[in-house]
Amino acid sequence: MCKIVSLVLYFSALHSIPEMMTKTILKTAYQILEKSILYHKGEPIGTVAALSSPDLAAANYEECFIRDFVPSALVFLSDGRTDIVRNFLKTVLTLRTRERTVAGHEIQPGVMPASFRVTETDEGEILQADFGEKAIGRVAPVDSMMWWVILLYIYTESTGDKELAKSEEFQSTLRQILHLCLKDSFEVSPALLVPDACTMIDRRMGIYGHPLEIQSLFYAVLRVTHHLLDKQPTRRQGETDILDTAISRQSALQNYVRIFYWLDMERLNEIHRYTTEQFGTDSVNVLNIYPESIPNWVTDWLPDQCGYLVGNIGPSRMDFRLFTLGNLIAVMFGLATDVQSEKIIRLYESRWDDLIGSMPVKIIYPAMEGLEWQVRTGSDPKNVPWSYQNGGNWPALLWPFVAAALKTGRGDLAERAFQVAISRLSFDNWPEYYDSKTGRLIGRRANMQQVWSATSVILSHKLLEDPELLKLLPK
Repeated sequence: MCKIVSLVLYFSALHSIPEMMTKTILKTAYQILEKSILYHKGEPIGTVAALSSPDLAAANYEECFIRDFVPSALVFLSDGRTDIVRNFLKTVLTLRTRERTVAGHEIQPGVMPASFRVTETDEGEILQADFGEKAIGRVAPVDSMMWWVILLYIYTESTGDKELAKSEEFQSTLRQILHLCLKDSFEVSPALLVPDACTMIDRRMGIYGHPLEIQSLFYAVLRVTHHLLDKQPTRRQGETDILDTAISRQSALQNYVRIFYWLDMERLNEIHRYTTEQFGTDSVNVLNIYPESIPNWVTDWLPDQCGYLVGNIGPSRMDFRLFTLGNLIAVMFGLATDVQSEKIIRLYESRWDDLIGSMPVKIIYPAMEGLEWQVRTGSDPKNVPWSYQNGGNWPALLWPFVAAALKTGRGDLAERAFQVAISRLSFDNWPEYYDSKTGRLIGRRANMQQVWSATSVILSHKLLEDPELLKLLPK
């Protein structure tokens, strides 16, 4: 084993792992995927989050998380194993209707569980869902229902099975999700208002409001629903169908994100010279962003020919941090323009050590430190600077990076990131995340044999071998 590890380290230094060694690593990843399959009454319905952890039960990693299952589902679909994906979509739909009250109030129709498990009882196997009532912070996930819709679209495109989405129960659920996301509120912005900890970043990290990840997923949902949802005749004269509202919101959201979330040196110079306290419809600084809010790090860090979508924006607030998943989804699903997409991927190339480093891909840059970390995270000991969700490196983000790089014609960067990942992951026992500024350390509290770390490698390899798979993504 030591000799194999030494060989891998040697070839990784040359930026190329031999094909036979790559096959061995992929075989190990597939073994983890197979062992992770969750069964209910003999039928496969999902995959657990991890296979090995010192306190797995306490961490709920023996459950199937909706967002975690997506890369597993894409691997299964590409391998022709459509039954497990179909069963998963139906299982989540069933669980959504079972539990309607949490903490004394009724769950809104359309909300999906964060995860579910199979429990043995005297009466046999039962399914139990977690809508956030057992999660850290007790926050219901917003991204679960969005990933579910996106996966339903990909399943339909991949299999040609349109009957599932056209069934009465699925049509009703899709409409409930749209109604929940599009319902009237005090908001003027077309972006979706959500609480902290409702995304992949499921702990307090100062992302309440309009985080980019949710806007990118929301946009994808709005894009695919007109493929999935049948238009209903309006019941009353002048009444607008929900699909028409979704199309209108999609266009408004796209324009809003492309303008207000975008940051490059030209935009940074505009903000630096902003006039504040402007009133009226002709104001330039619409959200009243104060130039003094520009952090010191961003001015010297952002290269001239690069850019990215900032993490969050609202009245007098711009979160300048780079959130990887939101940016990569924006590239993958067309929320960012072609020029913006190219600049985003070019930023990863220019700041490779910061954003890719020793293990693709850093979840947030930069990490919060000092007083900011104390105030924004509540002194979260798991989210210390450059660890976990506060600047850690997550192998699960490899596949969206590969997909985004391929979509922008940068297959060289996709291959480079893949080689970095496989040079360590298998021999580190497939950790959940990595620590330090460049991801050199295995996460201090990371679970091992993390399933979406393994499936991300499998899926990335499939995308590199056959970029045509990108056509299954929302377009």
